[in-house]
Amino acid sequence: MGLPLLLLLLTSTLLSTCFPPGSMVNALYSFRGADLSIEPGDHVNRDTDVTLRCKAIITISDNEEVTYFYTVIKDSIDLYTKTTTIDEFEYTLPKVRVSNTGKYECKISINGTEETSKLTKLTVTGLSRPELRIDKTEVTEGEEVTVSCRAPGETGSIYFTFYDNSNEIIEKRATSNELQTKLRLSGSSNHSIYCTYTVSISPTSVNSEKSEMVKVTVKELPIKPVLTISPRDNVFEGDTLSILCTVDNQHSTERLQVELSQGARLLAREYATIQHSLKATAPALMFECGLNAGSVNKFMTGSVSVNELFLAPTLTVSPREVFQHDNMMLTCSSEKQAYQRLRNTELIYTLNSSDNALTMTGTGVFNLTAPMYDFNYTCAATAKGITKHSEILTVRPKVAVSRPFIKVHGNAVLGQLIQIHCWSDHGTLPINYTLLIDERKLVTITIRLPNQKAVFNISINKTEDINKYSCAAKNGMKETLTSSRLNAAVIVPLSHPSTLVVPESGEIYEGHLLTLFCKVNGTAPITFMWYRTGDRQPLNTTNSNQTFTTYEVPKVTSQHSGKYYCEAVNQARNIVRSEEVTIEVHMAKWKKALIVGTVLLLVSGVVLAIVVYIKSRRGRRGEATDLSVKPASPKSDDTFRVTLTHDTEVYNAPTDAAVFYDGKEGRVTNGTRDSVASLPADLSNRSSYSIPATV
Repeated sequence: MGLPLLLLLLTSTLLSTCFPPGSMVNALYSFRGADLSIEPGDHVNRDTDVTLRCKAIITISDNEEVTYFYTVIKDSIDLYTKTTTIDEFEYTLPKVRVSNTGKYECKISINGTEETSKLTKLTVTGLSRPELRIDKTEVTEGEEVTVSCRAPGETGSIYFTFYDNSNEIIEKRATSNELQTKLRLSGSSNHSIYCTYTVSISPTSVNSEKSEMVKVTVKELPIKPVLTISPRDNVFEGDTLSILCTVDNQHSTERLQVELSQGARLLAREYATIQHSLKATAPALMFECGLNAGSVNKFMTGSVSVNELFLAPTLTVSPREVFQHDNMMLTCSSEKQAYQRLRNTELIYTLNSSDNALTMTGTGVFNLTAPMYDFNYTCAATAKGITKHSEILTVRPKVAVSRPFIKVHGNAVLGQLIQIHCWSDHGTLPINYTLLIDERKLVTITIRLPNQKAVFNISINKTEDINKYSCAAKNGMKETLTSSRLNAAVIVPLSHPSTLVVPESGEIYEGHLLTLFCKVNGTAPITFMWYRTGDRQPLNTTNSNQTFTTYEVPKVTSQHSGKYYCEAVNQARNIVRSEEVTIEVHMAKWKKALIVGTVLLLVSGVVLAIVVYIKSRRGRRGEATDLSVKPASPKSDDTFRVTLTHDTEVYNAPTDAAVFYDGKEGRVTNGTRDSVASLPADLSNRSSYSIPATV
């Protein structure tokens, strides 16, 4: 076997594996969907022939042949399937009925590809009239008749209903379009029988019209029950009633069974006759006498009104507000009695209570101690074997209010709103709390919720007024209890801030101790804060239990110069600010002395240089010059005078300018062009010159 043949066999095997017979590898068609139409329309009357047309939406080449798998679906249930090579399929519903109503769709499958049409609803209207048949129109009481109801031509799920004189007597579902059943008609009157049917169509149903009415006559049996009650009038509770239940059977000697019942309670069952007696109870009694004769059941009812011998008692408590451990009185009484049948002494009252200390002080009056907790009481009244009970009386003893407490909530600030709380640890709600000042009532608040305090808002202008307040508490008829006087500290808001500087501003020198004092009026503790004007953050913060504080700078420098102020705040939360004080730090005295000495040395050097220069120029002539430096004023620390003496003439010059010799005989300048000092020509006169100097 050659290689080409082997490759051909492998290719054939793969194609047969991947594409089974009937599939198209390269089918020349385009399957896009399915379409369903209903002819002659989607709303038709019964007995119409309806065609469901299912068509494939497909494009196919002329030489291709495609196999179509059609499925007709109604209400999600497959109705019919067909395989064909035609792209259109018709499904016929001949002579449709209401049961054909539903939602239809068509599903088409081609080579494993499925497409389903849109849902299309078909509605069929019109039902045939039902047909009623009865085997007998005259029967004896208790005898059965056979009835049947038919829905001609109808299909689907059908329910049949039978009526007797417009009263529905039976409803059943049939497996076909006809239902047969048996009826037993009672009584001696004529009966009008008819039927209807209902076709169930999910999710609704359609009702037919009524069938023709058939009259059936029932002949009553000549037997009936007889009920006798004695007495019937003026009956009171406790009276004895005699009841007779028997049968009136004029045409038969058959012994029939009779039953006597009172409501749902069976009193007796006997043959022929029942005699029964019982005590009457209010307000009315209803009896029934019945007999059973085969399939026939007959009844006779009778009632008797019963007057009450006495009303059910009522139980009351006195006083209306009962406190724990207090004495209370329970009274049991019947408001109405039949005095023509009952004497007062015949009515006995009893109290349902486990209290051993219970004492009876009168007819239906009981004295006892109020319990600690809620308790239910009932009483009973008894006479002539009749006992009646009262409704339950729940006694809820109140807890007397305890002595109240009074307290300031938060801080009591003079001149501001103060909140006062008043409360008691014990006491049944509601509780009335009254705020007092010097025993005079101001305002009352009622508290109705647990754990709630009475809140009073006041304002005082004097610190001593706070101790004049108290509160009173009261709940019910108990005495009012008053708290002690309010004991609270009153905070006086801060005022009148002032500052003091030691030493005084004009006497502050570098290196000295600077002390700033801040004082306010008000209640301590107080927080003081020192600020320097222009700074946001405080220089110092101090908490003090006094109304003043100090801020010290051990060694001040020129950098401490500026404006300072203090702020203060206490628990009243009002911030006060002092006026600003100006601090000017002067140069230290030793620095001034050092500067003066330095200046003197510089001046001496300058003068010496001048003298040396002059001497070198005039030494040949034997002239003498004397230079001295003195303070310009005995009281000045920063002004000096330079004195140059030549013979008898003196020249004084300020020291803030350098003294220069101008190269001419008898001339000294002060270093400026416009200021010239004249010296005598004859230096042998030893004139004296002085130059003031300022440091």
